[in-house]
Amino acid sequence: MDTDNALSILSALAHPTRLEAFRLLVRHEPEGLSTGDLVEASGLSQSTFSTHLAVLVKAGLVLAEKRGRHQIQRANIDALTGLMVFLAKDCCQGRAELCEPLLAELTCC
Repeated sequence: MDTDNALSILSALAHPTRLEAFRLLVRHEPEGLSTGDLVEASGLSQSTFSTHLAVLVKAGLVLAEKRGRHQIQRANIDALTGLMVFLAKDCCQGRAELCEPLLAELTCC
C-alpha cells in the first residue's frame, strides 16, 4: 500500500455512515450482508446509502458479489490489513514489545 491508497481509504472512512457500514461488514465476514440489510441498518434511503456504498467500493474497501437474486456486500479484509500494516509497519522504532497492547486488542475471538 502506498500513501495515495491509504489516503483514499481513510477519506472513504471519514464519514460516520461509511465507517459504521464498513465496521458492520467486517463483523459479518466472511458471509457479508445483502445491500438491503445494509440499507436497513443505516436507516437511510436506498439512494442515499448507495452513494455512500459507492465511495467504499471505489476505495477498495467493499467487494460485491451476486448470490441468487441478492447483491451481497463484503468487507475487503485484504484492504483493511494493508491499511493497518501501512500505518503501523515502522511502529516504535522496531521495539515489538511496545506494540503488544495493540496486538492484544486485535486478537480475534
